[in-house]
Amino acid sequence: MKTIITGIVLLLGVATFAQNKNAKTIIEVDGVCGMCKVRIEKAALGTKGVKSAVWSIETHQLSLIFDERKTNVQNISKKIAEAGHDNRMITATDEAYESIHHCCKYRDEEVKEKHD
Repeated sequence: MKTIITGIVLLLGVATFAQNKNAKTIIEVDGVCGMCKVRIEKAALGTKGVKSAVWSIETHQLSLIFDERKTNVQNISKKIAEAGHDNRMITATDEAYESIHHCCKYRDEEVKEKHD
C-alpha cells in the first residue's frame, strides 16, 4: 500500500513539473493596424498567466510567453476572439468584430488595402 501511495505522489509530482511556467508559442491573429496591435496584446495580456504578448502588424504573428499551469493557447485565443480578432483557433463572433473601430475591419478588403 505504501508503494502505491508513493507511486501516485511521484506521478503527480512529475505531472506538475511537466507544465512549463515560461512556455513560448506563436499564433497567427488577424488585424491591420496599430490599434489592432494594442487591442490584441491587451487581450492576450489580460489572460491570467500570460507574461508577454507581442503582435507584429507585418506578419500577423503573436509571440507569447505564458505559464502553462495557469492558462493555455486555447484560453488565450478565446480572449483575443472576444476582443474582436480572428485567430487560427477561434473566429471572433460578428458582434465582437463589429465592436472594433471601423479602420480595424480586417475582414474588409478595402480596409486591408488602405493599410498596405
